[in-house]
Amino acid sequence: NAERMAQDPVRFVGLKPLQATVTVKAEAGKKISDHLIGIFFEDINYAADGGLYAELIQNRDFEYAPADRGNDRNWNSTHSWALADAGSATLNIETFSPLHPNNPHYAVLEVRSAPGAGLVNSGFDGIAVKEGARYDFSLFGKVLEGKGGKVVVKLLDTNGAVIGQSSVTISSKDWKQQKSVVTATADVPVASLAIYPQVAGKYALDMISLFPQETFKGRKNGLRVDLAQTLADLHPRFIRFPGGCVAHGDGVDNIYDWKGSIGPLESRKPLRNLWGYHQTRGLGYFEYFQYCEDIGAEPLPVLAAGVPCQNSGTCAHHSTDELTCMGQQGGIPMEEMDKYIQDVLDLIEYANGDARRTKWGKMRAEAGHPKPFNLKFIGIGNEDMITDVFEERFTLIYNAVREKHPEITVIGTVGPFYEGTDYEEGWELATHLGVPMVDEHYYVEPGWLIHNQDYYDRYDRNKPKVYLGEYASHVSGRHNNIETALTEALYLTSVERNGDVVSMTSYAPLLAKEGHTQWNPDLIYFNNTEVKPTVSYYVQQMYGQHSGSEYLPSVVSLDNQPDAVRKRVGVSVVKDKARGDYIVKLVNLLPVKVASRIRLEGVSLVDPSATKTLLTGEPQSKDAKPVTSPFEIGGEEFSYEMPPYSFTVIRIGQGEKK
Repeated sequence: NAERMAQDPVRFVGLKPLQATVTVKAEAGKKISDHLIGIFFEDINYAADGGLYAELIQNRDFEYAPADRGNDRNWNSTHSWALADAGSATLNIETFSPLHPNNPHYAVLEVRSAPGAGLVNSGFDGIAVKEGARYDFSLFGKVLEGKGGKVVVKLLDTNGAVIGQSSVTISSKDWKQQKSVVTATADVPVASLAIYPQVAGKYALDMISLFPQETFKGRKNGLRVDLAQTLADLHPRFIRFPGGCVAHGDGVDNIYDWKGSIGPLESRKPLRNLWGYHQTRGLGYFEYFQYCEDIGAEPLPVLAAGVPCQNSGTCAHHSTDELTCMGQQGGIPMEEMDKYIQDVLDLIEYANGDARRTKWGKMRAEAGHPKPFNLKFIGIGNEDMITDVFEERFTLIYNAVREKHPEITVIGTVGPFYEGTDYEEGWELATHLGVPMVDEHYYVEPGWLIHNQDYYDRYDRNKPKVYLGEYASHVSGRHNNIETALTEALYLTSVERNGDVVSMTSYAPLLAKEGHTQWNPDLIYFNNTEVKPTVSYYVQQMYGQHSGSEYLPSVVSLDNQPDAVRKRVGVSVVKDKARGDYIVKLVNLLPVKVASRIRLEGVSLVDPSATKTLLTGEPQSKDAKPVTSPFEIGGEEFSYEMPPYSFTVIRIGQGEKK
């Protein structure tokens, strides 16, 4: 498992270019999953607030709390906010008569001398604005003392120059939302937003927002365009959300409650992020479902199995009932499980229920989506220790969903590793209950992926299907490069071969904001102005854009047969039956080229045309990108020379038969 490409000059000393014959047996094709390549979104590394969610104001709800970050006293309700002309104004945080009980904190800005005094927000590492772009500004405000009046809103560059301006009026004694539009007059990567009351007085302010009008698909409360499009370009067949560890939380009271993530933004319940920051949950379940629909991906929500993360630092519970902890893993008290199970059933109703005849279907319709989201899958649990506490609660949830919604595929969990007690007992429980699919996770060295290509060949086809929900190739230094990406590509050839038992896969983690990265490697890195896909991203994209619904077995004959050589040449051939295309994937992990002859036995091509997409580079390369070009193909038999350290996809289309 510790084998690395850096050792190849010694391992393959004297190795000459190879000859290979790939014989594809089309008549022996088998149906495979059409949901094989998907994505897993978790709010880690600032993936949501400050990332995919397009809101530009940090701590807009004034709900940041020291407990979010291990009792960091600087992480509080005034984080990211500062006074302009502090000598003429004061800022306090109050909780009396809030905008909504779920958001109890709000700012009280007392202006003694106006204009000039105000409140400034620095955004998430600054606010990036584009010249000519329009931004929706809004806030909830009320006057506590004085008569109120005009409030000027300005975008400022780092020198304090105004690069956009508008105004609202705050004059009511009750909470009222005020809106305006600010147009940026310059490209500024690090701007700030300033709010200047023009009349002295005391103002209550909450839910201060600056949102680009340009969002993905033009959705209100939507997603950052470039990040959302980069994900869409993967052509994922599903999206797992809202996380792994985030979903089951740090302790019972931090379990992600989906109901707290829907409805008007001011009513959503902020949540401490297990990864050590704040979730506004402006990106909530409705937005996840909407995004899935927008890109043609199946939604796959994951809910806790009545237990929090096995690494929870707390077992605290606000109930007066005693909470029993099993090591680090507690569980929702059994007398509260009926309510929790109902929450799970309510989620299915929210997604699929009739907009007129069901409570939660009506709420979905009120949010702007009368038609059902057509939910088919739901995950219960994530990397859990398979304890008695877990088994009892999972069984209750699973049986309730199976009874009420037999049409829903429930995906269980078998722990965080590809072996061990939790893995074995998780599989035993899933098999006993008849769970249709289980979620496997493993982060491994490149050598493991090379030497375990038969991993799913050994699986019992009569047992539950597999969702490989989290995996990645890890090297020292935790970065992506050609070595990690190509070993992932190689392993996925074996996953496609076993696409009858492996139904879904998703690399993890997905997103990471530069300067706020808590886990490496990640598939996509970004900052406020750039999106930086990794080499592993392009492997996922090549598989996602070239998926098939039928696997065509092949026999690979090499003129050099040592085990180390044989294992480093991978082939997968699939048919996209919807388009009638044949797709040949070829992986070469060797330092020499492989001249291959591909024979498509049992295939009759008519006026064939093909494209070749090639990803190649030195093992340490971090910036290699695939290149697509036309590929000449004469018929059912053709030649192709695989470059050293490469992944190639040849897609073969054909004209209509006469």
